[in-house]
Amino acid sequence: MTLDIGDTAPAFELQNSNESQGLSAMTLDTSRRGNGLIVVFECNHCPYVIGSISRLEAMAGKANSLDIGFVGINSNDPTTYPNDSFEHMQNRAAGMSYPYLHDATQDVAHAYDAKRTPEFFLFNNELKLVYKGRMDDSPQDPTRVQMTELDDAIRAMLAGVAPEISVTDSIGCSVKWKM
Repeated sequence: MTLDIGDTAPAFELQNSNESQGLSAMTLDTSRRGNGLIVVFECNHCPYVIGSISRLEAMAGKANSLDIGFVGINSNDPTTYPNDSFEHMQNRAAGMSYPYLHDATQDVAHAYDAKRTPEFFLFNNELKLVYKGRMDDSPQDPTRVQMTELDDAIRAMLAGVAPEISVTDSIGCSVKWKM
């Protein structure tokens, strides 16, 4: 299954490890805001996610200020990667400013065609996919960022135009699929 630009966001209902930010179970509709939604597939152990934590927080804050929802989803197999268990998600979520959802069945990752962590999906106010891929070109070192494709796509979407770049290859760890 492939999620292409212009496709509608697949529905979900997932347990939230960060109840200080949202409901105990979040759906597509409870995650969206007036101008759309950003879904990021992430996890606890990936060095690319760890290297992006401050920028993930900044992007979540920016999304909030622009009336765009923002949720993180962890789809990794916790049997193979115990650091990605729901309990470890709850520990990490204590310092997060956005909902951190657990995709225990991996159905949502499959529906979104998520391949890496971190990987971003930007949807407009009609929940149509506008952009998918990386946040920028240097997830482990913010001092080396030269391209900000997600930020550029947000600006274009809010201006009512298609982003110049709508698909990029994510840079990060692969989603850890169940056997």
